[in-house]
Amino acid sequence: MKEIYKGKAKTVYEDGNEVVIEFRDDITAFDAVKHNQIKGKGFYNAQTSAKLFELLEKNNIKTHYIGMDDDIRMRAKHVEIVPLEVIVRNIAAGSITKSYPIKEGKEFEKPVILFDLKNDAYHDPLLNEDVAEALGVSNREEMNDIRNIALRVNEVLKSFFAEHKIKVVDFKLEFGRYKNELLVADEISCDTCRFWNEKNESLDKDLYRFDKGDVLAGYKRIYDIVTSSIGTQS
Repeated sequence: MKEIYKGKAKTVYEDGNEVVIEFRDDITAFDAVKHNQIKGKGFYNAQTSAKLFELLEKNNIKTHYIGMDDDIRMRAKHVEIVPLEVIVRNIAAGSITKSYPIKEGKEFEKPVILFDLKNDAYHDPLLNEDVAEALGVSNREEMNDIRNIALRVNEVLKSFFAEHKIKVVDFKLEFGRYKNELLVADEISCDTCRFWNEKNESLDKDLYRFDKGDVLAGYKRIYDIVTSSIGTQS
């Protein structure tokens, strides 16, 4: 296999018409200013992502997911990644509370969706349809389709985790173009989502960002939920 991309926490290999995504134990925050390795973190993210992709597929939301080659390597369709990060927010936390006069913990009446340009050199700046079209990275029709899929993903995730008394605070999605379709791509894990328990305690990467507690314990809690529940649903 040929390595085609190495990110902060994943390495992507080309294997014919497919890709293999290796989830590493690296963990970063604040544009990788903070960087460590946590043994087992790659395993939990890989397994959680696999199960959540399966959940989406069961709910007729198409993803790039094919299957797992082993514990930390995911096989996926070779998509053309849309260079946008799509952030879906149900409860105010993180950067939105610093950029706008919104208090952390505020529950939005309806989901707030934001688009960022996927570009590390410019620190993933916020953009709208006009900027996306000017840059040639997407257009209004595609971004509207992405928005609608993201809202469907949100409903599926919120419904599933609510059964386990977990709040889906917010999450980041990426999308890929594949044979004239938009597929949910990249990963859905504790690296890309904020999960709170009943006491509004973090079970995600914020444990690492802000030194809130045992990172691996939070990741394992979400892993336990998804692996014990998804696959047994009708």
